[in-house]
Amino acid sequence: MDHTVPPGARPLRKLGFLTIGLFDEADPRRGHESTLEIIELGEQLGFDSAWLRHRHLQYGISSPVAVLAAASQRTRRIELGTAVIPLGWENPLRLAEDLATVDILSGGRLNPGVSVGPPMHYDTVRSALYPDTADAEDFSFERVRRLLGFVRGEAATDFRGTEGFEVFSDRVQPRSPGLGDRMWYGGGSLRSARWAGENGMNFLTSSVVKAEPPEATPSEERREEGAEGTPDFAAIQLSHIRQFRAHHPDGERARVSQGLVVIPTDSASAEQRARYEAYAAARLPRTAAPQGPGRLLFAPDLVGTAEEIAERLHAQVAFREVDEAAFALPFTFEHEDYVQILTDIATRLGPRLGWTGAQ
Repeated sequence: MDHTVPPGARPLRKLGFLTIGLFDEADPRRGHESTLEIIELGEQLGFDSAWLRHRHLQYGISSPVAVLAAASQRTRRIELGTAVIPLGWENPLRLAEDLATVDILSGGRLNPGVSVGPPMHYDTVRSALYPDTADAEDFSFERVRRLLGFVRGEAATDFRGTEGFEVFSDRVQPRSPGLGDRMWYGGGSLRSARWAGENGMNFLTSSVVKAEPPEATPSEERREEGAEGTPDFAAIQLSHIRQFRAHHPDGERARVSQGLVVIPTDSASAEQRARYEAYAAARLPRTAAPQGPGRLLFAPDLVGTAEEIAERLHAQVAFREVDEAAFALPFTFEHEDYVQILTDIATRLGPRLGWTGAQ
């Protein structure tokens, strides 16, 4: 069967998947074990990367770095990422130590993705998270810059040397060469895209963008409004990708990964197909217009055969601009559903996108 990539589209070079790792409060071990099994399956299917979402005070993975440490000992090749760690909950120095440790344990396979901003529901959690410094905490890009500096070897203190029998370093230990080049920023706005590029990070896009007003978009960028004045998700995302690369030292070679929700149904049962379609239909209304004061615009979930999904992806101007993808698994499905979806992505959808599989 001919799976030639259409003219103007880039063959998909790297294929990954993203999961939230839900669990039952009464049996959290089973949910975490399911996530590890899914990562192992991803490696067996040839995926290039597996990514974990991050959820605090919910029934999803709250410590993806710890889970990926476990995954690093049960896999040998697949890259392991976070998409994304919200830095408002983290101390950059301590996180840099954890990231470097897991990167070394994995043999240099960690791809940390991060974002900034106040923690979700900050008013309700601030006294527990920062009881003495809640009003002084900086949730700006400076928090990412600090993390990048520590990961890349900047001094964390002006003290180093021997004190008694103990030897002290002025930099985060352990050091993991190459980790600084594998740091990702998860962004959905022109401002975040520009900052990530200027600071030499990689750029994670997702199924959510900020529907910014026309005046926020440089004149040289593609218009974000569709023919009827409705925001065009793919066009907005394309402007972010181009903004990122325009400000990145590597230019067009700067890495961008797209993370839409795709649900191929080729090998699904009739019951699974019906459930998948109902899931996507329930989430479709939020894609019609920007949501909330942040004017967040969501992309529709893509449900159908691999051939149908590939055709829809190749029709998107943003997807045609990237050669890496980490497709997001739906939040609330069963382990068996994820096995079917991942298998169809790897064996049916990936080849139609020009992906040849990891060796």
